[in-house]
Amino acid sequence: MVKHIILWTLNPELSEDEKNAVKAGIKEGLEGLVGKVPGLIDVKVTVDGRLASSTADLMLDCSLENAEALKVYASHPDHLAVANTKVRPYTVQRACLDFEL
Repeated sequence: MVKHIILWTLNPELSEDEKNAVKAGIKEGLEGLVGKVPGLIDVKVTVDGRLASSTADLMLDCSLENAEALKVYASHPDHLAVANTKVRPYTVQRACLDFEL
């Protein structure tokens, strides 16, 4: 199994209401990919409970069958649609950690 972890920082120019709406859209879009992308086992987007010591605004935690499934996920049209409409326009920083279990 492969874990795919992403941390994002939202654009600081967004209001708190805008940030909340963006986080909800990202969560809905990415969690909705389960069952649509082959090899994608589980997706959890954490948007609540952020402590003041955090340096990111939200986290994606995916489980995939293997490294090949991660490649499929990265280029899948449904994933790209979410990334291009709900994530990239509103984020200013991204950190990624992929690893095998």
